[in-house]
Amino acid sequence: MIRASSLALFLCVAPLAAAQSPPVTLRSPAWTELSPAERQVLAPLAPDWDKLEGARRQKWRGIAQRYPYMAPAQQERVQQQMRFWAGLTSEQRQVVRERWKLMQTLPPAQRQDLREKWRQYQQLPPETRNQYATRPQMPPPGAGAAQAPYGGRYAPNGAPPPPPPQYGGRALPGAPHYRAP
Repeated sequence: MIRASSLALFLCVAPLAAAQSPPVTLRSPAWTELSPAERQVLAPLAPDWDKLEGARRQKWRGIAQRYPYMAPAQQERVQQQMRFWAGLTSEQRQVVRERWKLMQTLPPAQRQDLREKWRQYQQLPPETRNQYATRPQMPPPGAGAAQAPYGGRYAPNGAPPPPPPQYGGRALPGAPHYRAP
């Protein structure tokens, strides 16, 4: 009986003790504290290293530790990605992260389709890619879309639709009701 009550007391108190304990954080070393091998692999990130969050530093350190075991083509790809990443502003990095998260939510077939389209884009001549890059971007679906206050109908130029057709002072049957704002 004493054992059962002790267990019950422990089960009641343990969550409270855990909730009051400080969160565990991994210590992430400064650039100067990295090993020479890690600094060599992570060199493209050197200027921004001390500004990175601890979790991001740990991620990059994990890549640096796996780097010697990668195939040469994989090593070159990692270096290219690091140079690309290092050239982005923090806002651009955030956009890349958000797009990556969005990609992860897509069904596998749709992700594969996008990868194929990206591969085709990469094979275009540089002049054609530059034309695409300088062309104004279309907003993503649903971004900034205007609300349809008049029965879901829009005029092509974005203006409110004209009033419904009238017949003898009454709206025709089936025509949306319209009241001027």
